[in-house]
Amino acid sequence: MKKFKYSFPRLTLILIIAGLAVCLAGFIVNLYVCITQGISYAVNPALPLVLYILMFFITIVAGGLLVSVLCSSYYSVNQKTLRTAFGFIRSSYDVKQIDIVVLDRETDKLLVYFKDESYIIIVIKPSQYTDFVQAILDVNPAIEYAIQSVENTPDDKNDKKKK
Repeated sequence: MKKFKYSFPRLTLILIIAGLAVCLAGFIVNLYVCITQGISYAVNPALPLVLYILMFFITIVAGGLLVSVLCSSYYSVNQKTLRTAFGFIRSSYDVKQIDIVVLDRETDKLLVYFKDESYIIIVIKPSQYTDFVQAILDVNPAIEYAIQSVENTPDDKNDKKKK
């Protein structure tokens, strides 16, 4: 089985790290309030206790989700399936149902089209595109591999002359 790590864009990585920082800050603030104020200020001591537990639960679960997305997002190809994992979300596709793999040079994206006309976009480093395609072709050599390149149209040539 060959694994290919998910390649997050820079903005997504920044947002995940910011989310982790917010989760950690929320946990620390909740812990501080829990220690300093306790449940003595409330008429009904069950209410602050439930709020503390809920806030701890939310920060831990949200942080866990973000860590799982960061650490266990990948694509894997084995003898029967193409598996995608995005944190806790996992999908599996039959390699025999893959019709064509397309590398779009204009957008620099790798697309996998299935026989039912659905497709997925593979988000890995461009340097791993050939290894990924080769892993799929090793399992099913009948899959077509195409490269869509940028073609010059007459309008494009006129735009280049103006610049």
